[in-house]
Amino acid sequence: MSDVKKIDIEEFRNFGFLQEANRQFFHPLGLALEVDLTKNIIVGIWDCRDDPEGIYYNDLTKESSIQKALNVKKFKEERDKSRMERLGYIIQPIDI
Repeated sequence: MSDVKKIDIEEFRNFGFLQEANRQFFHPLGLALEVDLTKNIIVGIWDCRDDPEGIYYNDLTKESSIQKALNVKKFKEERDKSRMERLGYIIQPIDI
């Protein structure tokens, strides 16, 4: 597993993966990934699960925020198609 390619945290953030992972998944649960760009690492996960509305961004109307959302949307659409063709699913099913 040591040969697994890793994405640079700055690229992860600049492309929009951090924003969209937080906005779409973590924030509604009251959680948030935190990165340290000076060390190029994910440093922790904020825990605000006791906050009824969860976490939210103050302003997503900036062009950079919209572009990040569009970047991830387009990338996800391409990946979804590929996964569906190759695996028959997008999100791996689990029997629960």
